[in-house]
Amino acid sequence: MGFLSEADKKEIRAMFAEMVHPVKIINFTQTLECTYCRETRQILEEVAELSDLITLEVLNHMENKEKADSYGIEDKIPAIIIEGDKDYGIRYYGIPSGYEFSTLLEDIIMVSKRDSGLKPETKAKLATLVKPVHIKVFVTPTCPYCPTAAITAHKMAFESDMIKSEVIESIEFPFLAQKYGVYGVPKVVINEKVSFEGALPEEMFLDYVLKAVK
Repeated sequence: MGFLSEADKKEIRAMFAEMVHPVKIINFTQTLECTYCRETRQILEEVAELSDLITLEVLNHMENKEKADSYGIEDKIPAIIIEGDKDYGIRYYGIPSGYEFSTLLEDIIMVSKRDSGLKPETKAKLATLVKPVHIKVFVTPTCPYCPTAAITAHKMAFESDMIKSEVIESIEFPFLAQKYGVYGVPKVVINEKVSFEGALPEEMFLDYVLKAVK
């Protein structure tokens, strides 16, 4: 049985009509000791079939450890990377289900357009970054506000080579949720020292990013 209904597929195809350039999705997976690896792969396969501009590469984490390490995956699987002309530092760890399915779709369209969609003033400020920024966004599939935070983080990663943004499904990675004190979602942690909860407007999110590099 498929993850997507025929109605879902029709709606997603209409959304993908906005796509311009090719998108490559890389999925690191494994068959053992991974709760949602199989389901995540199925979702990605069904989505990739809905546009000729999408290619999907599925890699076994254990067999491709060196490549996984080069992407900074470590032991966080299932892992999803969305690339265009290059690796933009966009990462998703966990199954993109529930509300987070929309994050996956919006990321694909954004990368295909090769435009973050951020405001000109946000782009200008991100262009001034000279220090690396590592953003972690903790989410759950049942959180309606989480996609806003997740997509904003991924837009910033797309916009700036200095930024890497990870969206982490906190239920699947409880050791990370515990480490970063995730009691409510979305929770955003920047450079291990600045954090906030909630889906903030773009300008306020940017203020935290700039604060983290001072």
